[in-house]
Amino acid sequence: MTKHRNDSPLPRLQGPRYGVDAPAFPATLGAAGVACCLAAVRWRPRRNAMAAAGTVLIAQTGIYMHTTLHGKLRIWRRELDRAGLKGDEQLLDLGCGRGAVLIEAARRLPTGHAVGVDLWSGKDQSGNRPEVTLANAAAAGVADRVDVHTVDMTALPFADGSFDVVTSAMAIHNIPSPEDRYRAVDEAMRVLRPGGQLLIADFWPMAGKYAAHIGQGTLRGLGPGYWYGGPWLGTTLLHAVKKG
Repeated sequence: MTKHRNDSPLPRLQGPRYGVDAPAFPATLGAAGVACCLAAVRWRPRRNAMAAAGTVLIAQTGIYMHTTLHGKLRIWRRELDRAGLKGDEQLLDLGCGRGAVLIEAARRLPTGHAVGVDLWSGKDQSGNRPEVTLANAAAAGVADRVDVHTVDMTALPFADGSFDVVTSAMAIHNIPSPEDRYRAVDEAMRVLRPGGQLLIADFWPMAGKYAAHIGQGTLRGLGPGYWYGGPWLGTTLLHAVKKG
């Protein structure tokens, strides 16, 4: 486990900036939409079909960008408020990226602490680096209650029952094998204390499988604000309370 610290110069930010999730996807989607629109201008026999396809692809790109830049943040604020945190909890965020959930949680923990773990893949989030997460925490005024570590979420280096809350936002599905995804969920439950809350947001088929694997929890769709292009890539929240 590598712990990252605020002991080096960090970029000065006026506010946290969380980047774009899976940046290659909206770039490809948008480029395909523009290509279809250009083809509609040049290809008369299929003009209407190509124009319609281009319009749909560009609209999906817009929905995706709204989710990744604004919608998911609003929804996580709501869900963290619903969690009813007292303010002194120890919270772990799996696949924290640039800190969108981690920092929103830390805002609600004036006497608690928020720990983020990640492997820092730029494929999964643009500009995904621990120093950027720490800079975002500083910009949000919560650097004193945030730590980040380079950790594989399938093998967490924390003792059983270390955390009151474990969160994860659109991260576990990035693990290639189903067995390792379930291992990550098992690890989340292991480090959670009895009575602690698990909050995992992921694509709806994945969230359902996690719930079935642990044999508990409720599932709730998070709505259009968390669509990555459309309802077929909608996000579901798994909320579970660990049994004592």
